[in-house]
Amino acid sequence: MNNYKILLVEDDPEISEMLMNYLTLENYEVTCAFDGEEACRLFDTTPFHLVLLDLMIPRVSGMDVLAHMRGQSVVPILILSARDRESDKTLGLGLGADDYITKPFSVAEVLARIKANLRRALQYDSSAQSSPSLLSAGELTMNLSDYTLTKNGRPVELTAKEFEILKLLLQNPKKVYTKEQLYSLVWKDAYFGDENAVNVHISRLRNKIEEDSRNPRYVLTVWGIGYKLGDLS
Repeated sequence: MNNYKILLVEDDPEISEMLMNYLTLENYEVTCAFDGEEACRLFDTTPFHLVLLDLMIPRVSGMDVLAHMRGQSVVPILILSARDRESDKTLGLGLGADDYITKPFSVAEVLARIKANLRRALQYDSSAQSSPSLLSAGELTMNLSDYTLTKNGRPVELTAKEFEILKLLLQNPKKVYTKEQLYSLVWKDAYFGDENAVNVHISRLRNKIEEDSRNPRYVLTVWGIGYKLGDLS
């Protein structure tokens, strides 16, 4: 038994039951919510390892639920949605979702995404326990022992992927990372040319750490190649 607790937020009873039965067979402990209000209440009172979140749910919208959850936790959140427009994916990722799965989907795909995101979350935890070192650049200080970031001594809240992107840049200040490399190292998955996930996370990271995200000092774009850490010496 892996004892991983998953919050499944889905108002379609057939889809909810199908996913719950499948994930239970895979030894996950699944709690179901059928509207946004119930989802927020459960999330606020019960610790979960991962959330599967449909966007089109009653009472409180999926996007509002996502914002509520991300405002207090870095737990992996995977969106399940029939909305396949690029703008919806960008908005979901921009609000802090870790993955976006478009309906209709196969349960095998959902399981693979769950395993990948849980594996990354566990890697963050184990790294924090085994690596007490500090990384710094300019006004930023990253503590790998508790996975926190401060700027001028003030905490900066990052999601797991934002933290991992910045950690790569701080650990290798002279290296230029292509989008393919960033996706492979951070998402731990094959890159199929979808730049959207990388672009959204870079943009969100800049909004949090830069004084002016349009003229960044820390995360620089190397046109035609990728991204690198700015020279702050």
